[in-house]
Amino acid sequence: MMKLRSSPPSPFGRKVKLAAAILGLKDKITVEDTNTADPSDSIRDQNPLGKIPALVLKDGEVLYDSAVIIEYLDFLAGGGKLFPEGEARFAVLRDQALADGIMDAAILRVYEKRFKEKQYRDPAWDAYHAAKMERGLAYFEEKTPPAPTTGADVTAGTLTLACTLGYLDMRYGGEWRQDHPALVAWLDAFEAAVPAFADTRQPPAPVPDNAPAALR
Repeated sequence: MMKLRSSPPSPFGRKVKLAAAILGLKDKITVEDTNTADPSDSIRDQNPLGKIPALVLKDGEVLYDSAVIIEYLDFLAGGGKLFPEGEARFAVLRDQALADGIMDAAILRVYEKRFKEKQYRDPAWDAYHAAKMERGLAYFEEKTPPAPTTGADVTAGTLTLACTLGYLDMRYGGEWRQDHPALVAWLDAFEAAVPAFADTRQPPAPVPDNAPAALR
């Protein structure tokens, strides 16, 4: 059995769990909680970057990060499901990269508040990453991808976008919703078509600034 190193709040870990469920591979993967802030955690041996998610294969080989892992899962499921063939593949890869980038920026902003004392935080740095998030959300608001009607319609791009918006709901109180009605409607349609999305949701919880648990 394969082993997924992750942590419950991680949107990138959720992305892998959601892909596994959609592809019918959920029962072939066990999930092992990981603390990337703990020097004794084996994640640093499994992934030299010490990041999650990482997928430990049955032969001991390890794949990372989420984009690589979900493509491997797609391969195991026969290919061509989350990643279309031909020219259409590149639009999916682009949307995945953009949604991943929004998640990266959102997580960095969380880390800034979590791991730095207030007097050392940089408002300009936070604004820089907030602007990345807003530009990315504006792009998807203008060019909202077709909403899936079943799990079979999901691509790597739409899967990643859904996990991104779910993370913004959890960590930012859904602030994005006010200015992005098309994306709100899209996420509602995605959740209705893909029950596994609700199944992988992490409920919001207050997190103290000094909490050591890793999000990514």
